Amino acid sequence: RKRKTELRMASTSQPLRGKRACQKIFWAVFPHACFILSLVIYAFLGALMFSHIEGNRKVNLSEEYRKFLQNLWYISRNLSDNMTENEEIFKEKIHALLSAAERDWFVNPKDIWTFFGSLFFCCTVFTTVGYGNTYPVTRIGKYLCMLYALFGIPLMFLVLTDMGDILATVLSKSYNEFRKLQSKILTSKLCSVFVCNKGDELKSRAQSKAIINEPLTIMEVLKSQPGVKRKPIKYRNAEIFEMLIARENEDKKPSRNKSIERWSSCPELARGKTMSRVIENFDKIGKQLEKLDVPIVLMVLVIFVYISCAAAILPNWETRLDFQEAFYFCFITLTTIGFGDTQLEHPKFFLFFSLYIIIGMEIVFIAFKLGQDRLIGLYKKVISFCGEKKMPSKK
Repeated sequence: RKRKTELRMASTSQPLRGKRACQKIFWAVFPHACFILSLVIYAFLGALMFSHIEGNRKVNLSEEYRKFLQNLWYISRNLSDNMTENEEIFKEKIHALLSAAERDWFVNPKDIWTFFGSLFFCCTVFTTVGYGNTYPVTRIGKYLCMLYALFGIPLMFLVLTDMGDILATVLSKSYNEFRKLQSKILTSKLCSVFVCNKGDELKSRAQSKAIINEPLTIMEVLKSQPGVKRKPIKYRNAEIFEMLIARENEDKKPSRNKSIERWSSCPELARGKTMSRVIENFDKIGKQLEKLDVPIVLMVLVIFVYISCAAAILPNWETRLDFQEAFYFCFITLTTIGFGDTQLEHPKFFLFFSLYIIIGMEIVFIAFKLGQDRLIGLYKKVISFCGEKKMPSKK
């Protein structure tokens, strides 16, 4: 009967554990999904707003436009009369005439300010890229663009900081695993050359764990000492030793908190605890990025590979770009320089690549931050070196 009750309790506790695990994963992912969803909604609302304001504006052909056409016709007619003598004069006049022309004379607003075109413009605004080939013309559109950027840029930086924590965690764990594997290979090579006994294996394990910053167990520390096995342990030391091992085993066991049992019977307490954990997740934004410490050469290599992959894919739909031009365009985009000298024929295809832009901007931001930390460390070393040189030596 006792066995049946235990099996019944175990069968009922398994769905509860699965439900709690799903809830834990959901509330852990919730802040990241909330930020990204907010940015997506903000971009779509901006696209609807700008497509309605700038796309429906009326183009009034002014008197300046008519004068432009008349001057262009007059210059082209004079050139046809005497092509060889007036070629340089024609170039100068055409250059002066085109510099005074306005772009709105030759563009239909409905062709530019479509939904996808407006969405592409919104992405260039809150990512601070600003290519310059698409810009608002109406006074209301300019005011709304300033207001849109005022709230969109901080939201974009918040998404970048949040995703920076994820990338920093992935990079740091990958780098630590690489160092861990490297230390294991080095230890195995050393043990294959020299004959190692059991004590030497424990010492090498302790040294490898110390390099990777992993905690050692009490048994490993004591067994690595050469005098522990030879000298007899007194009763008092043995009692302390057993207490320490018992405490360590208790720490390793999954502790069952009594409050969890109360939460299972009181949903309000469980909900309050869940909300406090979610708030703690919001407070931890940017902490992992501050702890990241990987070589700057590794980040430069990651940036080069990341841009090269996009530069190999982008010419498939942008036929005017080759690999070098696409590499230059991606670098100018991810560093938010955005000259606008390279224009896209199909911006909506690159718009679907917006996730690539956000992740790439985050990688570049991490590389810049690591470079900043290295420069600060270099300045500190230079200042301390100069201070030591100028200080008089004490006799």
